[in-house]
This record gives sequence, C-alpha cells and structure tokens, in this order.
Amino acid sequence: MRATDPAQWRCLRQQTLRALQAQVYGTKGPAPAAVTGTVGTDRIEVEVRHAGRSERFSARLHLPEGAGPFPAMLVMAGVAGVSPELLAAEGVAWIEFPGTVLGAETGEGRRKEGAFYRLYGEQVAGTGTLMAWAWGVSRIIDVIAASDGRLLRADAVGVSGCSRHGKGALAAGAFDQRVALTVPIESGAGGVPTWRGAPEGAQPASSAFGEQPWLGDAFGRYIDDPRRLAVDQHQVLALVAPRGLLVLDNPHVAWLGAPAGHASARAAVPVYAALGVPGNLGYHADVADPRHCAWRPEWDAPARAAIRRHLLRQPADDPGFSVPANWPGH
Repeated sequence: MRATDPAQWRCLRQQTLRALQAQVYGTKGPAPAAVTGTVGTDRIEVEVRHAGRSERFSARLHLPEGAGPFPAMLVMAGVAGVSPELLAAEGVAWIEFPGTVLGAETGEGRRKEGAFYRLYGEQVAGTGTLMAWAWGVSRIIDVIAASDGRLLRADAVGVSGCSRHGKGALAAGAFDQRVALTVPIESGAGGVPTWRGAPEGAQPASSAFGEQPWLGDAFGRYIDDPRRLAVDQHQVLALVAPRGLLVLDNPHVAWLGAPAGHASARAAVPVYAALGVPGNLGYHADVADPRHCAWRPEWDAPARAAIRRHLLRQPADDPGFSVPANWPGH
C-alpha cells in the first residue's frame, strides 16, 4: 500500500509496524497483564506481571534544579545520549535506562536473555534485543503515567542513545507513540541508515545480525540481500512522525554508514510534510570531532531546539539538516 492522502497514514503505519516486526525486529509481545511501580527522587522502580510471571527492574533518575513536574529524557544504557549538562540546563530530567537488564548482550552470538525474554518466554523467542529495549522504555512510561505527576511529566518523555543504543532509541520511539522526542545518535546498521544503498565500508547486514542479537531472528533470511525486505529503515523513522525526531550522525567513521543515514532521513521527510510538521525532523552530521559517541558542540543548538519544541512545549527553531560540505549532492 502507498498512501496518497494524509488520512491514509494511520492504516499504512499499522501495516509498516507489522512488517517491521515480522522481518526486522521481532514481536514486541502482548500488553502485559499489569505494570506497577514508583517514581522516586532518584530512581524509578518497575514491576511487570504477565501470564503468572513477574519481573522487576529499576532506572536511575537525575532531577534538574527547581520544582517539578519535569520533562524527562531516557538515555539508553545511561551513557552517550543527549548531554546531561544540556538536559539539566534546559530543566529536563535524565533517566539512565538499564537496557541490558531487559535484553542482555551476551557476547555469544544470537543467544538472548533478560527480563523481557523470561517474562514472555517462547512468545518472543525470535525477537531481537532492540525490541526488548523498546518494550522496557514503554514500561517506564507506563509507571510515569500512573504516578502522581509531582516529579515527571508522562506527556514529555524523550529517548536517546548512541551506537547500538541509538538503534534501540529509534526502535523505542517508533514503537511507542507516547515518546515525544527520539534522538538516535551514530546508530549505524539496524538504526537510522537504509539497508539499500549502504555506502562502501558501512557495517553489512550480516555483521549487524551476527554481532549481537539486536535484530529479530527472521532478519537472518535477508542478510545476504536486504533489498528483499518489504521495508527499510527510513520507514522506521517515518513511524516516529509527527513527533519529534532528531538524528545526530558521525561522517568520520565509515562503519556507521552516515550517508545512508542522511538518505534515510531525507526519505522520511515526505511523511512529516504530509502530516504538516516537516520541521519536526532534523539531521545533523556536520561535525569536526571524529570520536565515536562523543557529544559535539555542533549538536547543542539543534538538540536545544528539539527539546524546547517537543519536551518543554516552547517555540523553537526547526532543527534542520546539516551535512559535511564534501558530501555528494551538498
């Protein structure tokens, strides 16, 4: 199906969600029977019950100065997301998301373990850890939404992360419409970049599939030729629309495939435009520092703009697009 009218997007979005779960990520699983927990001044506690099983996990919380309730940014693994100093200056809480507790990186090929897999068992045996992390983000939002609202705002939760955690941040934003702002950073294969048209030197699909169980088992059928997929990663970006999406990338590391990330973001623009919010999507890769997962001063302005627009609900400039001058077509 191809949408020719914005009114058709809702149906196309559901079709895309199903295809991505079937071919790329694996299923997110059914809604749990119950989610309970607490939001304290320094920690969020979560308990999930389903089909006679229960799992608990917690996330460390850093509150900014002043009185709440505050917007919040979930940072995958608690490292290398949006700068904590920038978040604090903008009055945004920082939540250290314990992704590997939900879906562990075992370092043993495709073997999976963690709270998500224990809770659902065989129902999610073929699901990759990126979706397990996305599921965990949803459960934290559940707890924030059910809290008394004194500390955190459930309508102003963002998610960010770098590298593998950037892949997870994108999945979380795509599969939960309550995420107000998604900021994937240097996410590489299985994140923002398209599989089709990946540049020379970028991590191939076979490597991304085998390095860790990030992607669902079904993706293994496509690793030799991802062009056979019914979907591509620009459609994951489109699933975030009309909410905020700021892609931050690194053109200095070929393995990350940044030109394909730029192409992916450009391909998602028509969906944002059709929904009347083209300025809610930004892409920035014009940075001087080549280090992987280092926060760059060039990212401060677009990150502030995105945070103010989508978490603080303040007027702000469009984050825009910025790429190196030597890129083809610039």
